[in-house]
Amino acid sequence: MFDGTATTDLDPAERRARLRLARSARIGPIRFHEALQHFGSAQRACRDLPVPPDVEISREETALNKLGGGFLVFGDADYPCALAALPDAPPVLSAIGKIALAARPTLAIVGARDASAAGRRFAADLAAGLGEAGFVIASGLARGIDAAAHEAALDSGTIAVLAGGIDQVYPPQNEFLQRTIAERGLVLAETPLGTPPIARSFPRRNRIVSGLSLGVVVVEAAERSGSLITAERALEQGREVFVVPGSPMDPRYGGSNTLIRDGAILVRDVNDIISVFGKPHHRPQAIEKPTQTYDGTATAIVLEALGAVPTAVDELVRRCQVSAATVAEVLLALELEGRLERHRGNRVSLI
Repeated sequence: MFDGTATTDLDPAERRARLRLARSARIGPIRFHEALQHFGSAQRACRDLPVPPDVEISREETALNKLGGGFLVFGDADYPCALAALPDAPPVLSAIGKIALAARPTLAIVGARDASAAGRRFAADLAAGLGEAGFVIASGLARGIDAAAHEAALDSGTIAVLAGGIDQVYPPQNEFLQRTIAERGLVLAETPLGTPPIARSFPRRNRIVSGLSLGVVVVEAAERSGSLITAERALEQGREVFVVPGSPMDPRYGGSNTLIRDGAILVRDVNDIISVFGKPHHRPQAIEKPTQTYDGTATAIVLEALGAVPTAVDELVRRCQVSAATVAEVLLALELEGRLERHRGNRVSLI
């Protein structure tokens, strides 16, 4: 069950407009954020752009509520801070489960669907060790490495990101695991209810897995595999990439070993990952009375907190006492102006 309605200081009409804008056929994540910047609000954007009627949003929301879920809208205080900082942050997520997990430090573990028994066991050991250290484990609920990581992190906290609608079960073998995560962890989906998982949805799913996370751990990735796409997106997003090495004679490690050659951090055990980040302190990411309006005041507050030394985005949110969505909008504007540089580990600095 969704553990409570998402907390937000968004005006209800603006929140509803963002849902309608997000569900527009020709509005993807990038255009959604461009529309917010151009029009100043989703309400004004909805007056000028073709959007679905409110009754369609009500129908989907009712169906989602019956499943025990709810919407997370960009701008909600519960919207994941790390994800909000991305220029293509999902405008809306369907969520079932413990939404508080999205506010905790997260690491992703991804890898081969047709993984070896040793690979699955190693992924499970990493997930259990990282969970014990205080990290939530995110993955894509695929067979093999993903499933092993989710299962090992059920007690400590795990987030599954789906490629289809949150009511879709894929792969069928993971139906029980998906239900279990919905009860004990958190399941997220960007696409509307009823949307089947199709090929182009998986790279979009992967960007959310990496975007939620401080870093991505790759176990058994072949050349041209989906795990490599996740690693590439992680690097684009400024996340750390960790890789478990393997025999050069094993094609399941072809992509993994290439990542190490190109500079990814080699992983021998869980300590190689924890040593980079340290053990997390469970600091909440929701901020009291967040400022949702993108204006000169918010820009000034964020600029004052920024400098030449890279700063973590979630630290900016805490320091500035404004919402993650507002910080994300300011950072995007600064980046488009050529005044901001993004660094690995979801850190930013002024140029």
